[in-house]
Amino acid sequence: MPIDPEQIERVYSNYAVVYDRVFGRVFQASREAVVRNLKIDPGERVLEVGVGTGLCLPMYPAHCDVTAIDLSQPMLEKAAARVKEHQLTNVKLQRMDAGNMTFAENSFDLVIAAYVVTAVPDYRKLMSEMVRVSRPGGRLVLLNHFTQDSPIIAAVEKAISPICIKMGFRTDLSVDEVIDGWPLIKERDERVKPLGMWHVVECLNNKGLNHGGHKGHEGKQER
Repeated sequence: MPIDPEQIERVYSNYAVVYDRVFGRVFQASREAVVRNLKIDPGERVLEVGVGTGLCLPMYPAHCDVTAIDLSQPMLEKAAARVKEHQLTNVKLQRMDAGNMTFAENSFDLVIAAYVVTAVPDYRKLMSEMVRVSRPGGRLVLLNHFTQDSPIIAAVEKAISPICIKMGFRTDLSVDEVIDGWPLIKERDERVKPLGMWHVVECLNNKGLNHGGHKGHEGKQER
């Protein structure tokens, strides 16, 4: 079931006031486990997609350049306050649709999306843009809930997805469904706390590095 774009913007704008107190606490351990352990070289260009209230921003090393985007203006205002509080001079915030970014191709060395893939109207557009704006050989990192290996749990997740969509996210996507068909090499897929319900998936952007890497890409877009 598709997610309505206007509904998503409305839902997350309403979440802005309470997000840190409610969702921040639940997801913070997994955020820290991922962002603090990323190997980011000095001068690397980082794009955080769906920055929300900016909970990840203080965790990036000061020696990299971070651009962070979100569609919700209230969320960005919270993020801007966090940038000011922590004096994050290496961070730039922009209001932007993750499925239609205005950045040039190959603009970033690392693109990270935390709890975004299952919250956007069309994850295929998101993945297409993340691949496009990351450089060949760059990294894409997804931190997200994906369907479980257990057929019973997966069936339950699929059944409740229409209800969860009204809350701003879906529960019926698998890792392979999200990354298959793109010029990506999956280098890591690990479960993270709490309860191992979330995955961190790290991929190498193989576009232009292997002529076979684009096979199936166009078909994925048209599905």
